[in-house]
Amino acid sequence: MASLNVGNLGEYLREQRRNAQLTLRQLADAAGVSNPYLSQIERGLRKPSAEILQQLAKALRISAETLYVQAGILDEREPEAAGVRGAILADPSINERQKQVLLQVYESFRKENGLAADEAVETGETDKSG
Repeated sequence: MASLNVGNLGEYLREQRRNAQLTLRQLADAAGVSNPYLSQIERGLRKPSAEILQQLAKALRISAETLYVQAGILDEREPEAAGVRGAILADPSINERQKQVLLQVYESFRKENGLAADEAVETGETDKSG
């Protein structure tokens, strides 16, 4: 297994926290971790478990897969589209029908903007409505 990229993960977490306009304390509370522990993760001093990464992802409203990639736990695939699809598919708060609708909307926007829709075949999405 690849070694954890703790420094890069910490920088990424800090950036995501700031983008979400959360203080360190607010994110720690939302994720159920201590303030000092989160600070150590952000500074690259601690290696969080997959479970902690999942809690942080939920609190930041980003996909856990994204944090796993940043931590070196998962390999990155198609960076632009896979992240969006992965986030939609991994979200436990929406049902399968809602996930499929979101994927269809996403693919339609990609097509509208002239991006290749090859990935639509991979997910089984072949929306031909217009």
